Amino acid sequence: MSYIGKPPAEHFTSFATQTFSTSATTSYTLDHAVTNENELALFVNNVRQQPGSGKAYTATGTALTLSAATATTDTMYCIFLGRALQTVTPSTNSITSDMLAPTLISGETALTAPPATTDEFLVSDAGTLKRIDFSLMGNAPAWRATMSTAQTGLTNNTAALAAFDTEVYDTDGAYTNTSTNYKFTVPSGQAGKYFIGANINIGEEGDNADLQQKRCIIYKNGSQVAESRDQFSSAVIQGSTNNFISCFTVQNLSASDYIQVYGQAYNSNFDLQTSLAEFYGFKLIGV
Repeated sequence: MSYIGKPPAEHFTSFATQTFSTSATTSYTLDHAVTNENELALFVNNVRQQPGSGKAYTATGTALTLSAATATTDTMYCIFLGRALQTVTPSTNSITSDMLAPTLISGETALTAPPATTDEFLVSDAGTLKRIDFSLMGNAPAWRATMSTAQTGLTNNTAALAAFDTEVYDTDGAYTNTSTNYKFTVPSGQAGKYFIGANINIGEEGDNADLQQKRCIIYKNGSQVAESRDQFSSAVIQGSTNNFISCFTVQNLSASDYIQVYGQAYNSNFDLQTSLAEFYGFKLIGV
């Protein structure tokens, strides 16, 4: 038959059926839930039964109730009329945001604040679509610590652990600011390349005129991996002058590796002052 317009997009699935093992009972369980008995045609001994209250059977959900018990010799089956579902292929651009559930990942709702660590993004992993937590995309773990109390009376030409005892931030709780530690430890599952930096303030003990060299040293697992130094050709008067020195490095770290900062001076006992002293770092992504 001819018609005007686009061809119909709907078609129908085949009817679903169910065969019952009969017994002397009026109660049976359906394979598919129904709204009421009118959504199925019931046959007993190949005779169609009349649906409805006070008639042959009623049904709701998956419960089928007969008005009279069957016998074990009976045959019974049903056809799910409601399972002949209409399906339609939506036309291009016909789906709107109002049709989508809020749990669907889409552009329906705008994020009005920075992502939480558990917020998820979609990425293509070699062509396979996967979700990833925001925490795995940022430069974390990350930490920064400062010194609240000066360290005085430190020994000439001996590296001293810098007591960065005040956490400014510590995204993964991986920095330890207790006595004898003052270290960042790589958490489980967070191996990778890390940028690490430190700034220390070295002063001369007793305000003498002997200080010739100062060093900022970064240790990994108790061994030196990076340092920076200021070297003077002869002893100079330092007095109360601030003597800042910084050290930076990128290290490939494994889980449980730990990082600490040391200060050292040559030719004079020394202090580590609090002003502008800091120890910080973060995990690099994409390398």
